[in-house]
Amino acid sequence: MDQQLFDLVYEAVVKRESTYEGIYYTGVRTTKIVCRPTCRAKTPYASNVTFYPSLEAALQAGFRPCKRCKPEANGALRPDAALAAQVDAIIETQYNGKLTLAMLAASLAVSPYHLQRIYKQVNGYSPAEKTERIRLKHAQRLLLASNEAIAEIGEAVGYSSPAHFTSWFSRRTGVSPTAYRNGQGGDSFDS
Repeated sequence: MDQQLFDLVYEAVVKRESTYEGIYYTGVRTTKIVCRPTCRAKTPYASNVTFYPSLEAALQAGFRPCKRCKPEANGALRPDAALAAQVDAIIETQYNGKLTLAMLAASLAVSPYHLQRIYKQVNGYSPAEKTERIRLKHAQRLLLASNEAIAEIGEAVGYSSPAHFTSWFSRRTGVSPTAYRNGQGGDSFDS
């Protein structure tokens, strides 16, 4: 690896950026540990670092996987993606209740700021937007597959006020719940 590329990758490690996630692995010669570039452990000195193009290459060189960032766990942005997946699971099961960022963060023992930043980095949108998408998906399904009253469907997806549900649904799809039920279309948003 030439010095210019080394400097770029090392700068990403210092800033814990995901730019080189899955492309390079950080071997710390003083500890014989290999980490992801985004590892939250103390940043090693540049003079103690060797970058490897694969985890296998680092393991063959005698490094062991970091217990904090778990580079052996597959997947892009693995620790961050795991946190985002936990948020998705909570939202998927509790979308019809009151969900706040603070509640999600507390249930996962992280700060709301950290959760919002990581979730958005992984998915490109916020946990609040994910909740909205899940609610919309379920509302659309219920409108088409059941004869429940609009107010009951609104309540089933987390809106206690029928007027608020109708206003929200209309903003999200471009048509009222009744018009959607009657086959007048509107926009559909996948989760």
